[in-house]
Amino acid sequence: MENLISLVNKIQRACTALGDHGEASALPTLWDSLPAIAVVGGQSSGKSSVLESIVGKDFLPRGSGIVTRRPLVLQLHKLEEGSREYAEFLHIPRKRFTDFAAVRKEIQDETDRETGRTKQISSVPIHLSIYSPNEGQPDSIVQDIENMVRSYIEKPNCIILAISPANQDLATSDAIKISREVDPTGERTFGVLTKIDLMDKGTDAADILEGKSYRLKFPWIGVVNRSQADINKNVDMIAARRREREYFSTTPEYKHLAQRMGSEHLAKMLSKHLETVIKSRIPGIQSLISKTVLELENELSRLGKPIAADAGGKLYTIMEICRLFDQIYKEHLDGVRPGGDKIYYVFDNQLPAALKRLQFDKQLSMENIRKLITEADGYQPHLIAPEQGYRRLIESSVVTIRGPAEAAVDAVHALLKELVHKAISETPELKQYPALRAEVGNAAIESLERMRDTSKKATLQLVDMECSYLTVDFFRKLPQDVDKGGNPTHSIFDRYNDSYLRRIGTTVLSYVNMVCASLRNSIPKSIVYCQVREAKRSLLDHFFTEMGKLEQKRLSNLLNEDPAVMERRSALAKRLELYRSAQSEIDAVAWSK
Repeated sequence: MENLISLVNKIQRACTALGDHGEASALPTLWDSLPAIAVVGGQSSGKSSVLESIVGKDFLPRGSGIVTRRPLVLQLHKLEEGSREYAEFLHIPRKRFTDFAAVRKEIQDETDRETGRTKQISSVPIHLSIYSPNEGQPDSIVQDIENMVRSYIEKPNCIILAISPANQDLATSDAIKISREVDPTGERTFGVLTKIDLMDKGTDAADILEGKSYRLKFPWIGVVNRSQADINKNVDMIAARRREREYFSTTPEYKHLAQRMGSEHLAKMLSKHLETVIKSRIPGIQSLISKTVLELENELSRLGKPIAADAGGKLYTIMEICRLFDQIYKEHLDGVRPGGDKIYYVFDNQLPAALKRLQFDKQLSMENIRKLITEADGYQPHLIAPEQGYRRLIESSVVTIRGPAEAAVDAVHALLKELVHKAISETPELKQYPALRAEVGNAAIESLERMRDTSKKATLQLVDMECSYLTVDFFRKLPQDVDKGGNPTHSIFDRYNDSYLRRIGTTVLSYVNMVCASLRNSIPKSIVYCQVREAKRSLLDHFFTEMGKLEQKRLSNLLNEDPAVMERRSALAKRLELYRSAQSEIDAVAWSK
């Protein structure tokens, strides 16, 4: 059992050291799951006196008004007989106080450091450990009694020690009232009646202590504390306890209750109950710690690592983040992640549809054919075949393919840009650094724009190539027609008959369709080569070159993350340290068994 008590003490100390006071926050709390005893009561009801009586030492501030203005986490540690007693504060590690007047002064000073010299209160506890071989402490228990604010006793693992003075009406007792509110069944509440010896003559507290006038689930315990005069005369705790025992054993009204009265019985009763509570809570604490450690590790992983201090470390961090982004971008293009398939849709649907909408047959109307053929003849009608007319008809039709070709380049560019934004949103590390996220996004888009310009130039050149040089074999395979089908003496508008012009139109349309089919295959190749392939190979190459030229200050600016994220990471790391420490302590106890 001593191992379990020591375990709770260590975890509680870690909680205080690492900022877990059980207050409401966005962080998980281990404090709330730890069994503890909270001393509550109205002003000057005797809370500090009860604590000092259990401990056996004068160590708490005294005076008029509200003196104890911060919760006190008090742990009692049993030493071997003959050892010298001392006290230690968690906020002053490795300093032992053997003078308990100095302990009292340090509590006052530490309270003022937190709240100032005003009468304000604070929920941040002072952690005090007292080591003593003296009586009043069972060998198997370390008392953990705290003077807490209301929020502390609301916790289901908190045992409430409700202090009420016997010389006041219990119906108005602050301690009983607040205890009833947070523990209506009384499962966690123990009633302590103080100032029994100060009641008016002719009155006594026997009915209360016997549970007749106000019943609690656990029997009331009466105590007789030192008076202010005793304190002024430096009456020690041993003498005070002896006198308390004598009071209950010799006072007729309480004689029959003497065995379960007094601060020594109170300490033993609390020790036994605390042992039971701790034993029942340990499995749940283990489960909570394991679950919370995993949750904290996952959130820290999502938030990313803290920033390196040196320029080399910062540059490495930037390059690593960019590499992760680049990998995600490639996965979209390669089909590992969705999005890349839309590029194929451009080639397989959008481009063919755009080519189909060109309607070359309308471009090769009889009027247009006659006009271009006759214009191409000039002053001398062609002798065998209207070669220049063919060329003009073909060029005027093929050149219209530039529109769909350019539109395909732009469509793929838009999709590549869309994938940049998608990859940025899927790179957790970029969310961590808004400035770097913007810089990487801008650099990637600028790179894609350069690739688009190159692709547009290359793709349009494919169209221009088809205009500048015709496939001769196509025309050589056609039957030679020497009959122009017209009379050269006629006017230029009636020089060729419709049958002849229709044959020319059919031939040109056939050739243009052949060219169109060829470009339908070569335009996607050009786009993939100039845009998609280059985006996979060198999307951030220019950005990397520029990064190597930046000074440390500029690198630092890129890694300026949201202050809220930095604060959250720091808080999570601290809380994770607490839970891992608690996990180690529990494992150590388990191994010792």
